[in-house]
Amino acid sequence: MAIALTESAEPPGQAPDLEPEISGRSPWALAGRRLWRNRIAMAALVLFLLIIAVSFAAPLYAHDIAKVNAFANNLSGTTIIHGHRVPLLQQGGGLLKLGETPIGPTWDISNYFLGADQQGRDVMARVLYGGRSSLEIGIGSAVFCCVIATVIALIAGYFGGIIDAALSRLMDIIWAFPVYLLAISISTVLLTTSNGLSIGPLHLVATSLWLPTLIIAFIYLPYVYRPIRGHVLSVSEKEFVQAGIAQGASDVRLIFSDILPNIVSVVIVLLPLMIATTILTESALSFLSIGVQPPNASWGTIISDGQDLLYTRPWVAIAPGIMIVLTVLALNVLGDGVRDALDPRAKLRADAVDRARALRHHGARVCDLLQDARHRPGQADRGSQPEPADPGRDTPPVRSRPPVPRPVRPDDEEDLHQP
Repeated sequence: MAIALTESAEPPGQAPDLEPEISGRSPWALAGRRLWRNRIAMAALVLFLLIIAVSFAAPLYAHDIAKVNAFANNLSGTTIIHGHRVPLLQQGGGLLKLGETPIGPTWDISNYFLGADQQGRDVMARVLYGGRSSLEIGIGSAVFCCVIATVIALIAGYFGGIIDAALSRLMDIIWAFPVYLLAISISTVLLTTSNGLSIGPLHLVATSLWLPTLIIAFIYLPYVYRPIRGHVLSVSEKEFVQAGIAQGASDVRLIFSDILPNIVSVVIVLLPLMIATTILTESALSFLSIGVQPPNASWGTIISDGQDLLYTRPWVAIAPGIMIVLTVLALNVLGDGVRDALDPRAKLRADAVDRARALRHHGARVCDLLQDARHRPGQADRGSQPEPADPGRDTPPVRSRPPVPRPVRPDDEEDLHQP
């Protein structure tokens, strides 16, 4: 039998490349490669981008498909359903047959797909416009919060001393207030002011979307500042930063060229999680009527409008609720995927901790079972007794022990010495 031997293409003494796809790539390219291979994270990203695309296509849907005005009241309006013209607000609806009830979903994409609300407005168009406002506020406030918190954390963590103490105590003051209580207080004050908010040349009225954007960004500053400051303190003690200080590099160069590139991955991981948090906060404030103000709409205001129709027209409140759940879920899954892509060792450490915890739990369970069996009454006595012999089973012969020599007593010694 002949055996074909193939010579290696590598020269003798030189090891082949183990990872040809990795060599020569930057850390960002490797992180993007790991993220691309994470199917769950990519599915979450596609879902989030789809929600953004659909929400920002609200004017196209309202003007060209549904041909309605999503913000104007239409109490006396009518529409055609199955060839019959029906009013948008029907008399004697509901269980008690009292008052007016808007029409329910027609499941026709071009004609009140999700029905109408109490003002005769198209719910589908308002959900899309509401998603546009919620996403603008959520993404804008998260970006502002991360950028401002990163700058403050860089200054505090690098310079330290009294600057770090002053900035950290300022963040602690904001941290001391509950999030929603602080947001409600600031929103109530600014919304009841006749002139709105004026900061130099910047003037914001109560109906502006910038007002809730800045309020939400302000209240979440400490929550982003703390983890970034911790990483800045850690990076500032590295050898390359100390070498730059010894060579006389300026503070600006050290902060933006050496420290910032090493903490930007933390900011990127926090960003999708903060977007999900700010969207939830905006929806809560708008539900309480202190967030987005009319004529604008958001998912929170639509849920507030539909809470009185839960028993008759539940889709008015269910549709924006589903959009909030899908958006927040997609952002959280995406944030986990970004974290695993930028820091794969974190996932390995988490898996190792989970395995160690499972082994510890299993060992503790075994010890408890052994301890329980040991202290069970009569268990030790039954365990020490020999099992009765089975006459129908062949038992091996029992070997007799050799005789144990008896110790010599003094009387025996006297007998041995007698003639």
